[in-house]
Order: sequence, then C-alpha cells, then structure tokens
Amino acid sequence: MWHDVNATEASVSLGRFETRMTAQLAQMSLTEQRLARAISLQKERVVLASAAQIADLAGTSDATLLRMMRVLGYETLAELREEVLADITGSTAPSLRMQSTIEAAGSDPARLLAHVIGIQRDHLTALGAPALAESYATALELLAQAQAAHVFGLGPSGAMADYFALQLGRVGLPSYGVTRSGIGLADQLLAMRAGDVLVLIAYAPLYREVRVVLERAEALGLPVVLISDSLGPILEGRVAVTLDVPRGRSEHLALHSATLVMIEALVLGLSARNRDRALDTLDEFASLRAAIDSGWTKRGTRRRKTPDPHPPADQPS
Repeated sequence: MWHDVNATEASVSLGRFETRMTAQLAQMSLTEQRLARAISLQKERVVLASAAQIADLAGTSDATLLRMMRVLGYETLAELREEVLADITGSTAPSLRMQSTIEAAGSDPARLLAHVIGIQRDHLTALGAPALAESYATALELLAQAQAAHVFGLGPSGAMADYFALQLGRVGLPSYGVTRSGIGLADQLLAMRAGDVLVLIAYAPLYREVRVVLERAEALGLPVVLISDSLGPILEGRVAVTLDVPRGRSEHLALHSATLVMIEALVLGLSARNRDRALDTLDEFASLRAAIDSGWTKRGTRRRKTPDPHPPADQPS
C-alpha cells in the first residue's frame, strides 16, 4: 500500500509530486497508487517519456494515467512533467550535488581527472546524434534569417549567453545578452524587435524570468532556439527548435562544456552560411582594435585574393 511505502522508503523525497499524492491518497485506486509510486521513484524517466511509456512504468494503461492525473489536479501531461522536473532540480542543494560528484569521482587527482574527461566524452558523443544534427541545422537557419539575436541565460548560463552574444556580434549578427534577473530584466527585453531571434539557455524548473522572456518573444513573434537538457518537453510548441545538450546527471554538479561546444558550432556554422559578412565584420573588428592599440596592426587584417592585373608571361591570366 502507498502509506507503507511512504513510511518505509526514505529514498522517496517529499517533493511537489509526493505532496499531491499524500493529499489525494484516499481518492486514488490501488492501480493509480502503484503508478504514482512508479513515477515518484523514476522521475528522470518520466521527463522525456510519452503517456504510454509512463503508464508502462507500473504496467498500467494510458487511461489509468489520465485518471491519476485528474485526481492529482494535473490538467495536462506537460504540467505533470514540469512539476516532476521541478522536484528533480529543486530537491538537491548545490552542496549535495557537489558532494555526490566528488564521491563518484574520488579524491585521487588522476582518477578525478579521468572521471571528468569520461563525462565530457559521453557528452560529446551525445552531440553527434543525428536528431541533434537536424535541430542544429534548423537553429542555424533561424540565426541566419534574424535581424538580431537575444541570448538569455542566468548564473553560469548567463556567462555563456554573454559569450555567445559577443561571438555572434563578431561575425556580423547584432546580438545582446539577456542576463539580468528581477526587474533589471525589463531593460534588456525592450531591445527585442520583430524579426529578431531569441536563444534561450535555460533548465528546469521553469522559473519566472524564463516565463517572462518567452512571453515577450511570443508577443513579438520571435522564433525561439532552446538550449537545454530538461525544458524541451515542457516548452514543446512554444519554441521553434530544441538543442538537447547534456549537462550530466541531475543529482551531480552540472558541467557546461557541451553547451560551449554547441555555442561555438553555431558561431562557426553561421559564419560559413554568410562568409563575406563574417569576414568583413572581423576585418572591421581588427581595425577597431588597431585604433585602440597599435600593437594589433602587426596582426594585420584579412588579405582578400584579387586578380593580378599584370600576371607574369609564363602564368595564365
């Protein structure tokens, strides 16, 4: 019975999902309780699973899942996923995630380094998935068509958002970091215009700033490129494309190198799509640097290959 599980299984944390179950326990059938228990114990699988796959966690049916959701007050499967994601990401304090990561890696420097390299290798392998390549091509198309880009991120993601915006600007796409929290965010949202694109670097839960930025983009008709390992299912239908970039296990410290790889791949891809604009902008950038520091003139700017009006007689013209 569910009350026995609550009493004996300390591994089940009392998150938002469990709070709902406890409140509605008397209204749930035994089958619905079994499904709820399976969801509670396998939250990470629920995030990306279909309704049929979620029901199969307890050997039940889609109909049972719908009845359970109705009892617990979920109107849609997306709402259920969002709350499960909030439990996953919000229930573990940063210090506990760091502790879990250290325990998994060990204290020996060589072992720790190998552990981190192994995780990054797995992340890079995931970036080579065919589905992600298709999403990458779509994201490039959106960036290529945009008048300007607005790159949102907070915390560590904010640092990457600013870096992405800087690099996009250097290859000819006017870009702005949207990295303030609280009321300071409003000033940055004012810069958005129809014809721009929003790049959203964000992860569950769907916190207030993400909601406001999305609503602003929707009001202006901006396409949204989402870079995330968790918000894709929640924002399905609200973003043009999702780049599913891994950051590691949810209970461990988040690692952002794969996100950086994706950012630089997008910058290079955009440069290849509009080569002349990228090279012209970089030439202008080098000239501006040289005006500030004469030492930069030693590096020179790009030399364009132009036909020689007077080629040697022994070479074709």
